[in-house]
Amino acid sequence: MKKFVLGAIGAALIALTAAPVTAQTPWAIDKAAASVKGTKVKIIFLDRPGYRAIIKLLPEFEKQSGIKVDYEIVPYENAREKQVLNFTSKGDLTMALVDLVWIGEFAESGWIVPIDTYTKDASITDPNLNLQGFFPLLLNAFGSWDGKVYGLPFDNYSGLLFYNQCMLKDAGFDKPPQTWDEVMNVYAPKLNHPEKKQYAFALQSLRGETQSADSFMRFLWPFGGSLLDKDFKSNLMSKQSQAGLEFRQKLMKYMPPGVVSYDHAEAVNALAQNQVAMITEWSAFYGTLTDPKTSKLGNCLGVAPEPKGPAGRLPALGGFSLAVASQATPAQQKASWIFIQWATSEAIARAYVEAGGVSGRMAIYKDPAIRAKFKYVDPMVESWQQGVPEYRPRFPAWSSITETVAEFGSKMMLGEVTTEAGAKEIGTRMEATLKKEGYYDGKKKKLQ
Repeated sequence: MKKFVLGAIGAALIALTAAPVTAQTPWAIDKAAASVKGTKVKIIFLDRPGYRAIIKLLPEFEKQSGIKVDYEIVPYENAREKQVLNFTSKGDLTMALVDLVWIGEFAESGWIVPIDTYTKDASITDPNLNLQGFFPLLLNAFGSWDGKVYGLPFDNYSGLLFYNQCMLKDAGFDKPPQTWDEVMNVYAPKLNHPEKKQYAFALQSLRGETQSADSFMRFLWPFGGSLLDKDFKSNLMSKQSQAGLEFRQKLMKYMPPGVVSYDHAEAVNALAQNQVAMITEWSAFYGTLTDPKTSKLGNCLGVAPEPKGPAGRLPALGGFSLAVASQATPAQQKASWIFIQWATSEAIARAYVEAGGVSGRMAIYKDPAIRAKFKYVDPMVESWQQGVPEYRPRFPAWSSITETVAEFGSKMMLGEVTTEAGAKEIGTRMEATLKKEGYYDGKKKKLQ
């Protein structure tokens, strides 16, 4: 299976830039939105720092544009289902929040519109749109499908190692672990104190996408494994995949009881409240861990790249794009496009990052002040520049497969099935799904 790498975005994508970049030309949003002033647009947001950040900035956008942005905050686990129901019933959403693994389904179902529909109209397109200003990895992975750009990167993450520097220092360590082997065999034994209800590590593993993506998949790639092989068959019985899944099982002895029911909030809170020494989590949660209202860490917070496995440092990749919904009226589509450009623009990148968001724009992370203020920036940018594996397959079938992975991934952790038996069952069900949907007879595209 291939990797997304820096520069992988094709000429067809770059050609979509609306006009020659003129950074000196400010975008008059009021003029761009004049014909749709008073229009209401609607989108689903998550209860995460990046969304709270954009909400803080919304009043200024609404004042400038005259466009009213309605949003509904829903848990991640319900976000896809709620959007799919809205789109299939011709509901009121005018934009889509598109996860990395939903892009194929949303695009092939015709629920979202390619941005070249709007970039052709200079009256509603930011002259500084500058698609080349996004990390190519992000624009390719989150916003593009079948050679077209559908959405612009918003709230994008890299998996990072967050740790309690003070706990590590007390245990005799002056730096974080560099490898998963060190986590298991060097750090965890000295950091694990169940008698004090303090544990070495917590892994978000709640059944659902959290289990399948943030727990199960996280231990495949660094160990040289993968969900699928080059022929689109299950690769879970390979020596490398089994090694990663077995490692996860062994690491559980250094995790809190009940960790199988931890979502992101519980894992982040466990570190924030000094209950665990280390977690691997999305860069987006940096704001939660540095907020004195939600975290006791203070100066004890440390951030590093995810540990290396036998196959190298291959961190998790996650995030979203914002796309215009095809079901919106022409006026709502224009207004939605104006909002999406603003929310992902270089112009507000600094304000967005300082409010707790994670921008997909390269320029903001070249600022020494931003790099110094936010410890997550350097390790995150490093992972986005080096290219990471196709961490989760970006195809329409993922919504069915993820449920199977989550079910048996949870059963593995709970000891209800062995890693071998669980992997076999996932493989059997996964291949049956792919066969039914035409992935073995040439009717469906393989991974993008």
